[in-house]
Amino acid sequence: MAWMPGRGVIGIVAGTTLLRLALAASLGLGNDEAYYALYLDHPDWSYFDHPPMVALVASFGDLLAGGGRSIAALRLGFVLLFAGSTLLVARIARRAYGDRAAAPAALALNASWFFGAAVGTFVLPDGPLLFCWLLTIDRLMTALDRPSVGPWLLVGLAWGGAMLSKYHAAFLPVGVLAFLAVDRGARRCLRSPGPYLAALVGLAAFSPVIAWNARNGWASFAFQGSRAAVGPGIDPGAMLGAIAAQACYLLPWMALALVLMAVRIARRPDPDPDRAQWGRLFLTLAVVPFGFFAAVSLFRPVLPHWGLIGVAGLMPALGASWADRLRDRPRATRRRLALIALAPVVITALAVAQARTGWLRAGGPGPLSMIPPEADPTRDLSGWDQVTDELRRLGLLDRPGTFVFTGHWHVSGQLARAIGPGMPVLCYHEGDARGFSSWSRPEDWVGQDGILVAVDDRSTEPHCFDRWFERIEPLSRFHLQRGGRPLRPVRLFLCRRQTRPFPFAPTPGRDAP
Repeated sequence: MAWMPGRGVIGIVAGTTLLRLALAASLGLGNDEAYYALYLDHPDWSYFDHPPMVALVASFGDLLAGGGRSIAALRLGFVLLFAGSTLLVARIARRAYGDRAAAPAALALNASWFFGAAVGTFVLPDGPLLFCWLLTIDRLMTALDRPSVGPWLLVGLAWGGAMLSKYHAAFLPVGVLAFLAVDRGARRCLRSPGPYLAALVGLAAFSPVIAWNARNGWASFAFQGSRAAVGPGIDPGAMLGAIAAQACYLLPWMALALVLMAVRIARRPDPDPDRAQWGRLFLTLAVVPFGFFAAVSLFRPVLPHWGLIGVAGLMPALGASWADRLRDRPRATRRRLALIALAPVVITALAVAQARTGWLRAGGPGPLSMIPPEADPTRDLSGWDQVTDELRRLGLLDRPGTFVFTGHWHVSGQLARAIGPGMPVLCYHEGDARGFSSWSRPEDWVGQDGILVAVDDRSTEPHCFDRWFERIEPLSRFHLQRGGRPLRPVRLFLCRRQTRPFPFAPTPGRDAP
């Protein structure tokens, strides 16, 4: 019989979805989002940075909203997909620990800021990765319970969907192998063809990405692989900093609760053999990506969220722990869980207020102005349409034989989104133009004029582009505004007649920064 979510789970899904829809309509696109939105203008089997699922989900949401490519429409698919992820984590919790664990597990996922706010709202590949990761766990639990081939085929399809979302899904089979290494009973599945068929199905689903890479010099695999390359020295402080950043992404109290849950699973397995088995599965799937990127952080910088995907698998166990506390100490636990649920809402509301008004920025309008302008994490979310307005004022938007370019992929992504399809926007960063390197050819722009948009008064611009153009002339200098106050400086330059191709395509053998 199909599982029907209880009222608690439905209430959590409905309430948090409404909050995310409001959040989706309240903020401008982040740098990654604006860049990923360009995928929709360049449909392909894969992309320089990621597989195609982020584009498919964004396209689906935009289609549901009428096809206007508004910010809320681009995010709609990710909001709806996270509702599905919440239902999945509740279903997994119920299967592993009983009905009482479902709603607390759903709450735990939503109360972890990185998952509940970022993954659940924004145009990021982590949204479909999370859904397919949890779906793989759900199907794997069925496959381990039923000694037949059919469930394993669904495991393969779910894993294939995860691989089409983000390369981090490669940690799923590694985590499963680690689980089989520590669980003797589960190892029996290796005697059947099921796991091997699942691997073949998953790789078949992923094959378009492999084919795209083969046609493009393995550019995406090389780029992402370079991020995990071992560096020349070891820096334990960097690893501690990376772990601290991960705790901040989750919110410190959620990170602590998840760490304690992982330790409890490892040191004091549940006396119930089935619950103990699922606990081992959740733990190994969490430890593999977390441990890998913790090790990489000893040698080179990593982004905090890279190792967090496996943590989502610990939410059912944490939900079961909260359910036990609700049974034993209902009043105190309800108060604590209410605070846990409220905290990310308040923090997100403060972040939205900062993004819209800059009230915490040094020199800003608020009494708590404390964030230096260059350290304001929200300043990239607004103001880019003002560059379009300035180009229009100068009569440059419709100028024939002219393109816009910057020296940084994220600025080019924001400008391409703001300017629209009427004028080409390029990224002139040798060796690191990201997807811009595959959306046109360097020789296409020889003989044309370029408009350089230089942001934040970088001292190397425009002189670093001198040798590519006949001459460079200053056009305009102004500040992007937020709430009537200067946000960041912008300079515009007219670069007359490009004389030779700029090598923005990836350089073979060269790692991008």
